[in-house]
Amino acid sequence: MKDAFGLKRETTDRIRSVLAKYPQIDRAILYGSRAKGNYKPGSDIDLTIVGGPGLTFDSLTAILNDIDELLLPYTFDLSIFQEIEDPDIVDHILRVGVVFYERNHGDRSESVFATGNKTPSIAGVKRSG
Repeated sequence: MKDAFGLKRETTDRIRSVLAKYPQIDRAILYGSRAKGNYKPGSDIDLTIVGGPGLTFDSLTAILNDIDELLLPYTFDLSIFQEIEDPDIVDHILRVGVVFYERNHGDRSESVFATGNKTPSIAGVKRSG
């Protein structure tokens, strides 16, 4: 059975389990064709990661390596949201992005994109599943 992104539930669960291994990840936003719903069977998986200061390009590389070890038949475009400099891509993510993964912070309820944060607000981002 496929979920809303054209991926098997097992596939999304496996990707989320990799993301959960990294405490510096607060949220992963799916964007692009899979978020918009106009994907094709071989469409890539576009994810941007939101996190704290511990989220670096080295950790991004480690995350990609772990995802690669899943041996999934998809290519991944992984980025750090706070590091995206192209305003068109940021706008696209803000418009069509869907929360793919979000870390459970227990009683902490503040948004990753709290008011006053230098990162643009994505309050309108839809939640998956």
